[in-house]
Amino acid sequence: MTAARRRFTQAFKDDLCREVINTPKPIKDVATAYGVGPETLRNWLNKYREANGGTEADLTVSERARLKELEREVQELRAETALIRSTRNSARFE
Repeated sequence: MTAARRRFTQAFKDDLCREVINTPKPIKDVATAYGVGPETLRNWLNKYREANGGTEADLTVSERARLKELEREVQELRAETALIRSTRNSARFE
């Protein structure tokens, strides 16, 4: 005997997809929390992304802030590296 197939509204599917996209929660955690299989949610997510502007999701505010912070850190580290290299090169010629 097989279990009856459950049906979900499109609004429910979209809500779960937005939760995966807008939070750092993995698909498995969101699926488990709502009693849906992870592969099912992954399929919904692929369809949602196709229907709503491609596969790339916009960055959230916190992701944007983190990206900016990391870009600033990279710039500082490159400046430090350049300073160390120039100091090392000038020391060779003394």
